[in-house]
Amino acid sequence: MGNPSGEPPEPEDDDERRRRERDTEPIPRVRPDDGPQFGTGPDFSDGPSYSDGPAYSDDIGYAGSERRAGTRGWVRDPDQGPEISEEELAGLRVDASGMPLGPRRVLPLEDEPTSLVARYLFPTERYRGEWKRHKISLATPLLIGLLATFVLGYLSGFLAGQEVGALTTVAVLIWLGIMGWVAWKVADWYFDRFILTNKRVMVVNGIITRQVAMMPLLRVTDMKYEQSPLGRALNYGTFVLESAGQEQALREVKYLPNPNELYLRVVEEMYEPQAVEARLGKEAEEAKADDGA
Repeated sequence: MGNPSGEPPEPEDDDERRRRERDTEPIPRVRPDDGPQFGTGPDFSDGPSYSDGPAYSDDIGYAGSERRAGTRGWVRDPDQGPEISEEELAGLRVDASGMPLGPRRVLPLEDEPTSLVARYLFPTERYRGEWKRHKISLATPLLIGLLATFVLGYLSGFLAGQEVGALTTVAVLIWLGIMGWVAWKVADWYFDRFILTNKRVMVVNGIITRQVAMMPLLRVTDMKYEQSPLGRALNYGTFVLESAGQEQALREVKYLPNPNELYLRVVEEMYEPQAVEARLGKEAEEAKADDGA
């Protein structure tokens, strides 16, 4: 449409004209193949393509991996399998019998039982180990003996100064009785054993009257061990065994040393007895080979 007044349009200033030209200028479209463009700034087209992820030189690639077109970064070849460290691989290596060749999480088993335990094993039973209770079980009697020594010693000296010989003799006899009780507790701790075989678990205790409690491994339906904060610090725990929901004489065994190690041994004997036999056979062969060398 023309100007209705017929008057010529007023001339535009330079700033207004430049602003109008800038607003009407078409916006250039950038194709993905052109790479990032930043106007008159530095050209990044020769650098790595951001759509393909970070670029790596050919000498820094991952083992068993390759750079594939249309993918992000390095892609591991499926035929190579997952990456496994040497430490993990050592734990997965097995021999012909299926036994792991890597380091074991349990210590070697003892070869022969002591004379105290051997009398309670039948000929076809395989001995796996025996353990005394943790020394923390002696804390109470030893503390009582120490306290009695100080108290009765002071009392005996005081009574001797008062020239009361009869009472001094009584204090000494009381002290001897307490120390005899402490010695009895120490001897009872020494003869108390937790025993593991390929057939059962046993607890043997008693000095004059011997007590033998046992539970077949096949009848153990549940087993756990508990550790208090002090038990975790001193490495002892309490074993709790369940058998078909019945109350057993061997249900709870306290103050067992190295409970995690012992737990692994019992569980392995329950669920992988063939593996235990194969490992023991292999260890025996290696021992013979070392003796022969």
